[in-house]
Amino acid sequence: MDNRYKKGMEILKITNKGAIEDLFEGLEDIAPDLGRFVVEFPYSEIYTRETVDLKTRELATVAALTAMGTAEAQLEDHINAALNVDNSPEEIVEIIMQMSAYAGFPAAINGVMSAKKVFKKKNLLPLKSKE
Repeated sequence: MDNRYKKGMEILKITNKGAIEDLFEGLEDIAPDLGRFVVEFPYSEIYTRETVDLKTRELATVAALTAMGTAEAQLEDHINAALNVDNSPEEIVEIIMQMSAYAGFPAAINGVMSAKKVFKKKNLLPLKSKE
């Protein structure tokens, strides 16, 4: 097994192992190499860089996917990953809400609804507003 693949899988074990297994299963009959590429590039080459920790990387990823507005499944996976690396539900929602200023209210509302799905599965609702 390639060192890049091992390195990427180590990060995925920490962040979101189930998501990559689901991805592999979904791609196995059409594009099996695409799952490997996901492991070997972002998770091996980007997520393992030392300057930024996993907690911050996952918040940045949640922000980017929220702003894209076209990656609901991936956003839910990364919201779950953000929780797995010690981000609080409140921090995640705050980052998604900030995207309303940069990506618009529809993107932020959709992002919050994705967070709600993940939080509901993990029995983390209701959240209390601090403002």
